[in-house]
Amino acid sequence: MKKIALLLIGSYALTLSACNNTDNAATANGSTSVTETKGAGQSGVKDDASQKNVVQVATGSKDHTTLVAAVKAAELVDALSNAGPFTVFAPTNAAFDKLPAGTVDGLLKPEKKEALTDILQYHVSVGVYKAESLQDGQKIGQVNGDNIIITKKDGKIMVNGTATIIASIPASNGIIHVIDGVLLPPKK
Repeated sequence: MKKIALLLIGSYALTLSACNNTDNAATANGSTSVTETKGAGQSGVKDDASQKNVVQVATGSKDHTTLVAAVKAAELVDALSNAGPFTVFAPTNAAFDKLPAGTVDGLLKPEKKEALTDILQYHVSVGVYKAESLQDGQKIGQVNGDNIIITKKDGKIMVNGTATIIASIPASNGIIHVIDGVLLPPKK
């Protein structure tokens, strides 16, 4: 009877130990491919096997370092790393460079976080809007509560008549439309 009790206690302790190990999850073949940083949100999950989410795609792009810095400053990394689905209109670094001098640096200051968040949320829609499905005159609601308007002219897809979609990249939680201009929300 003592041996059975010891065996049960040992297997219970082993089970508890395995359940408490949330840092690593093993795949079916025994290799570790998913890790989670304790205290981090969805962005803290490291997954080398699955398709990248919109934040991971942007982070891997040398043309979107300004956008990634802004998303981090606005503390939107976890929100955009979630399941979505999202359509992100992602301005390139060159698009940010078109803004008046000092605009980006000013928006990255902590006291401008609310304005930065509003601008960034104006670049995100809930849902997946593929380029081939966008229609001339289509209004799309953005996360900040405002709308953008899609126009088509000479085979180009424009957003608000100021930014052209130059590429579209699928992600695990939506789609990214790379744009050549920064979208500014309407004055409230």
